[in-house]
Amino acid sequence: MFETLLSSSAGDSLTLTNSLAVLCSALLLGLFTSLVYIHTHKKQGYSAGFTVTMIMLPAIISIIILLIGNNVARAFSLAGAFSLIRFRSAPGEPKDIAYVLFTLAIGLACGMGYIVYAAMFAFILCLVMVILYYTDFANPKANAMQLKIVVPENLNFQGLFDDILNQYTDSWVMNRVKTKDFGTLFEVVYNINLKQAINQKSFLDELRCRNGNLNIALTCHQLDDKIYA
Repeated sequence: MFETLLSSSAGDSLTLTNSLAVLCSALLLGLFTSLVYIHTHKKQGYSAGFTVTMIMLPAIISIIILLIGNNVARAFSLAGAFSLIRFRSAPGEPKDIAYVLFTLAIGLACGMGYIVYAAMFAFILCLVMVILYYTDFANPKANAMQLKIVVPENLNFQGLFDDILNQYTDSWVMNRVKTKDFGTLFEVVYNINLKQAINQKSFLDELRCRNGNLNIALTCHQLDDKIYA
């Protein structure tokens, strides 16, 4: 009975050792890529959900490829299954897409008759997701936020706020600059990591003294909460 569950209804079989080796290597390489991404995006900020997705996607895709093998019929069936996926509204986090692909891989394995392999893949990947969740993997320790400052056209925004940003943040980088109101105003956008336990009101008050008391928006990357001044 156990041998029947380990083999497909079409007569093909997977090797348990090879399956585990492929899955573990994909997870490790995805973790390595994710850590490199985190290291190279500290200043401009990054999404914790996206870094987790970078770990899960290689493993999910490797499972799908492992199940398809050289079978052309399975490949066309998988393409048809992917065409059924429709996002009728804007997707939330990148992890949501990873979960969609994950469940698709499980359904593919079950449909091919690899019941035990489907359960094994589901258990391992779910365990990895739970571990990443409870260890707060890739969640920034600093307060990663986006700062938008409106500057009048008669002020030179270059270097105007550097001393304030150095005082209140651990790191910052200018993201973009654009004109507003037919060129009479500039909107300067920074990605910043606020220091712990700072007074945000004092931070905004000092910025307002520099930009002529025009609009300032402080936005949290993860919660999308905004503080206006």
